[in-house]
Formats: sequence, structure tokens, C-alpha cells
Amino acid sequence: MTDTVLLAIDNKRTSELWSASESVEELRELCQNLGYSVTNIEIQAREKPHTKFYVGSGKLKEIKEIYKEKNIGLFVTDDDLSPLQHRTLEAELSVKVMDRTGIILEIFAMRANSKEAQLQVEYAQLTYLKPRLTRMWTHLSRLGGGIGTRGPGEKQLEVDKRQIRNRMDTIKEKLLKIEKQRGLKRERRLTTPILTGSIVGYTNAGKSTLLNSMTESNVTAESKLFATLDPTTKTFRIPSNEKVLLTDTVGFIQKLPNPLKTSFKATLEEINEANFILHVIDISHPNWESMLKTSEILLEDLGSNKIPTIYVFNKIDLVKSPSTYDTIHKYHPNVCISASKKESLSKLLDAIQKLLDVYQKEYVFRVPLNRMDIVHLLHQHGQVLEEEYKELVTIKVKINKIIAEKIMGQLEKKRV
Repeated sequence: MTDTVLLAIDNKRTSELWSASESVEELRELCQNLGYSVTNIEIQAREKPHTKFYVGSGKLKEIKEIYKEKNIGLFVTDDDLSPLQHRTLEAELSVKVMDRTGIILEIFAMRANSKEAQLQVEYAQLTYLKPRLTRMWTHLSRLGGGIGTRGPGEKQLEVDKRQIRNRMDTIKEKLLKIEKQRGLKRERRLTTPILTGSIVGYTNAGKSTLLNSMTESNVTAESKLFATLDPTTKTFRIPSNEKVLLTDTVGFIQKLPNPLKTSFKATLEEINEANFILHVIDISHPNWESMLKTSEILLEDLGSNKIPTIYVFNKIDLVKSPSTYDTIHKYHPNVCISASKKESLSKLLDAIQKLLDVYQKEYVFRVPLNRMDIVHLLHQHGQVLEEEYKELVTIKVKINKIIAEKIMGQLEKKRV
């Protein structure tokens, strides 16, 4: 394992949600996910990172002195480094340096299984690497395909930049094709009379485990950051026996790298099509409130913050202090569960039912006699109150507004 030292700047005004020590502890976990052994942490209190050295020049001199006789293979900073900071730190420390974004990109690359996720991660890596070409050429060898395999030089630099631009254009075209295919599937889903939900939350909150428990599936669910990157959709039934499509999504994290936000944007925006959201929170984590608020900020950025939401406080079997629950009343509606133990899942199903019952309304449908498929759907998904057969079939039905709109859409679409 590579012995690693973490570097961080403590500016108490930098984040209202995360202290420097909390952020660095998360960075430690990120590094451990890649097999790096964190041997020490260096935090400097200063107004902002040094424009050239990240830490102050005096602190850098101190670090060089402390670690010159130690076998340190990697320094990792808790903030993004500019190409100048990256280049200078590596020259001064004479060892490999990575920033938080570089670490997260490596984890995503390691976890990507589907073709789409692999393309999204590669695009993010190339976006991140392009401005850093003059800094560290060895990074390019990881990407394969012969990109950047020769030594540095002004002419070679332009060749490599052009190769990266061409590769990014190719990836973008492939992702657009995948997005188009997903769009067709989404369009079919939007017109199919079925309710949809999305599971969202901070990475490692237990989203995939919840999906498995609710739908009796076997989606990969590990206690690792970003164990799954691909959205997975399964079905389950609420107490009224209504079928619901439930989609697990990629986990959130503080300081989510902009290249990943861009490349995964189309995938994340799938959340906006949900009729409701299950926001999963690891209630056993000491920093759960900051994780929850970080996720809420990202949902707001995606435009998903107006979708009806249930706060699902997970891992109650790991909670050691009753005072942990003192502030959850602020998040309503909420349910406390253990997805791994399948504890209180019935309460969650009742909460989903209650949330969706708000949308139960009475409608009168007038259906042509040759559209008995619509009549069947109304009987299947609603409570028929009155029904009359003449030139048209007139049906008064109590039904979920969301389902009613989808059935109306089918009726109008087939008339055209």
C-alpha cells in the first residue's frame, strides 16, 4: 500500500456544512478506497490556499523537513489544485501529488462497469487532464489508446491536446446516442400508467440496499463509496397494490468534481422525471446532517428540489445514542429504517402510500367504444364510481392524478 499524507486548508468561512477535519476524514476514506494508506494529516489554518504552493511557503518547508526521510509515495490535497499548484508541489516534494478531484475520478473509473459509465468517467478524466498536460505526462498513460505516450515538448503538447479533443468529441457523440436511447425509454415510461420514484442520497447511505430490500432484487450493494454508478430500476407495490418503478441513482458527495457533474448530468437528471423521491440518509454517521444538506444543495442544482420527498433515515441498527434522533423532526415526512435488516420497511411503504394518496382525485373519462384498452386501464388503476355505455363509454373514476394524466395522454395520442 502506498503511504500517503493528506494536506488541507482550514478556513472556517470556507464551508458552513463541513469543518476541515470532517472533510479530511472523508478524504481519508476516499484514499483508502483506492488502497492508499494514510499515515498522516497536515492541516494549515489560513485565509485561502497559496496561489503557488497550496499551503504557505513556511508550511511547505516544514512538511519537506518532516517527511524527507520517510517513504511517502503520495501527497493528496483536500481542495482542487490549479496546474501551477500541482506542478510546484510535485517539484518541491519530489513525489506524486493528487487533489481531491483526482482521487474521486480514480474511484469512479474503478467502479464504472457499464459502457455508459465508463464513457462518462473517461470524459470527466480528459476534461480534468487537458489543462494539466504541461504538468504531468504520466497520467495520460492510464487512458490507453496511445494518448500522450511520448515526451513533453511544445509540438508534442499540441499533438496530445488535439488527440484529447478528438477523443472527447468521439465520447460526446457516443454519449449523445446513449442519451437518445434513454430518452426514448423515458418517453415510453412517461406515457405508461405507472408511478415512478427515485432513490437519492449521499454516497454509501444504503440506497442500493434499500432498492434490494423493497424490490427483492440483488443489485450490487457494498459498504464502499460509489459502489454503483449506473441507475438501476426495479418494481415494487405499495399497500394499495399499485405498481411503482423505483430507480437507484449515483451517490452524492461534497465537492463533487465539476467534470463529473457535467459528464453525469444526463444520468442525474433522470431524477427530475420521478413522481416522488426517497432521500436516504445514514443516520448512524456522525456527520449525517451535513451529508443531508449537501445532497439537498445538489438536488436543488438539478432542479429536483420541488419533487415530493420522503426522508428515509437508514441504518438505525447502528445508532448508539438516542440523542441522534433529536433533530430529524425538521425533515418531514420521515421514516427511520434499517434497509439491511428490513426493519420498518412497512412504515416506509405506508409513508409512500400516504404521500401518493394526496394525488387521488375524481375524473370523468369519455372513451370511444373502440378504445376498451383505456377502459381496462381505468379499471386496473382506479376505483370506478360510475360507468355508462352509449356512443361513448362515460366513466367516473377515483384515480391518482399522475396515472390519470398518463392515461389521458395515451387516449389523446392514439386519436391523432
